[in-house]
Amino acid sequence: MKKPLIIALDFAGKEEVNRFLANFENEKLFLKVGMELFYQEGPSIVYDLKDQGHDIFLDLKLHDIPNTVKSAMKGLARLGCDMVNVHAAGGKAMMEAALEGLESGSAVKRPYCIAVTQLTSTSEPQMQSEQLIPVTLNQSVLHYASLAKEAGLDGVVCSSFEARDIVSRLGESFLTVTPGIRLLSDDSGDQKRVATPEFARGEGASAIVMGRSITKSENPLKKYLQCKQSWEGVLNEA
Repeated sequence: MKKPLIIALDFAGKEEVNRFLANFENEKLFLKVGMELFYQEGPSIVYDLKDQGHDIFLDLKLHDIPNTVKSAMKGLARLGCDMVNVHAAGGKAMMEAALEGLESGSAVKRPYCIAVTQLTSTSEPQMQSEQLIPVTLNQSVLHYASLAKEAGLDGVVCSSFEARDIVSRLGESFLTVTPGIRLLSDDSGDQKRVATPEFARGEGASAIVMGRSITKSENPLKKYLQCKQSWEGVLNEA
């Protein structure tokens, strides 16, 4: 997988998505469809975006018993997405079942399957007090990443701050998809572990996910190209 900049379509419905994408007439994009949009529009939104030539990361973070996840993934595989995900906290057997479902439901090549480690909105004190995980946040992420690789998954969702250690331990071919990416001038919102595109690149991240920095911009195309150049190392961010 080339190192994409994935745009999070954090919109309530198709009309908002279409208005946003009208700014990108000739651009083939990598788009993230999350729970908010998918639960409102259903599979049709994925079909529409694929028909427009875009790559899709379907971000539903499945977390259930192995058989349920296997069946769900078998259905999702038919949508033709390029990437899907589960929660690593569901365990190794669940992640293995997810892959089985994807492989049995895919007509050609199955989508990349990655596992969420710790959300970028989660701080270390919050993880320790609310999840009762006594280790450091970095140790928790590395543990989940190792478990995901043992299960045969293609990579993980993590913050940029854990990417370097994951790449060092698990290899460059194991994907590190990093949300919580902002430019220096942007508000961090509800994210805790935020970083710039340049920082993520320097830490060896495989892909970055950017939402509000682009979707709330007055000129989304210009902002997207600025972020993409920064991510690819074409220009220095001011």
